[in-house]
Amino acid sequence: MADKLAGRKWEDMELDVLVKIFKLLNLTELSPVSLVCRSWLLACSDPLIWNTFDLGLLKSNFIKTRVSPYVWVDGRSDARLTRVLRVAMGLSRGNVTCLVFHFNLYMKDSHLSIIAERCPHLKRLVLPAWNYITKPGICEAIRRWEDLESLTMPGIGHPPYIMEAISRSCKNFSELKIMGQFDILFASAIAYNLPKLKVLSLRCTMLFREALLYILENFESLEVLNISHCMLVDVCPSLDPKKTITQMDHTIIEKASRLREFIYCCEVPCILCERTIADEGLMRWYKYETGLWREDEVRSLSLGDYGKLLDDSCIQIVDRT
Repeated sequence: MADKLAGRKWEDMELDVLVKIFKLLNLTELSPVSLVCRSWLLACSDPLIWNTFDLGLLKSNFIKTRVSPYVWVDGRSDARLTRVLRVAMGLSRGNVTCLVFHFNLYMKDSHLSIIAERCPHLKRLVLPAWNYITKPGICEAIRRWEDLESLTMPGIGHPPYIMEAISRSCKNFSELKIMGQFDILFASAIAYNLPKLKVLSLRCTMLFREALLYILENFESLEVLNISHCMLVDVCPSLDPKKTITQMDHTIIEKASRLREFIYCCEVPCILCERTIADEGLMRWYKYETGLWREDEVRSLSLGDYGKLLDDSCIQIVDRT
């Protein structure tokens, strides 16, 4: 019996067993393991390992500036993100379907290009709040992601072109989460381009009452709407054009009654509501507690625990290289 066991080779181990073992490793551990032999490389690229690639612990080192793009990122942070993406995308061999970036990470077109080329079957994307991605860059990426179903994105000044790109390419798109100001322009762009949208989360944003009513009146297919911890404002013809609404409007509640799920805070503001109002819906309060940006009252949008592939030990190693 001992002779038979001694004659067996590691590369002859069943693939499903190798995958279960390698699933316990992080990115820096998987990389050298994948070089051992062809069967180990195949196991290291298995969809069970790469279905979700969570970079939620990888942040950029940046300083805000007063000129465009209003943030300066040191070269080391930029190179580190590029290096991590190239290694991960090479190992995953197109098997990533869910990709999560840290809220406080700075992304450029070059980073998005790596993802677009090597994640052809992406279904869910959680973008960072800070980025210098151009209109051609994001539109080209979306064009490649025909399977995209869910997007978490920052608020932007001119949202129609992204909604148009999703409408043209992503026929199964059904979930959208916005991290930023949500006004009538954003609402009308979504209603016009994504009429089949089923889930919309606007939590912890500055939400204009006019935009909210527009969504409720023009979205027949919408099933779930989350406006918890929002700074709900109304436009007033006075010196102060924006007035914060502290109690939920009965008109809004009545119009939202047709939804399967309408999530909002009680009349007494909670701590997160107070932070959102204090920061004028810009989510600066994320600095107070790590991980709040990952949460959502809509279960399908909540990110849960941080992923194993890029854990703390892996980040430390990447930082030293």
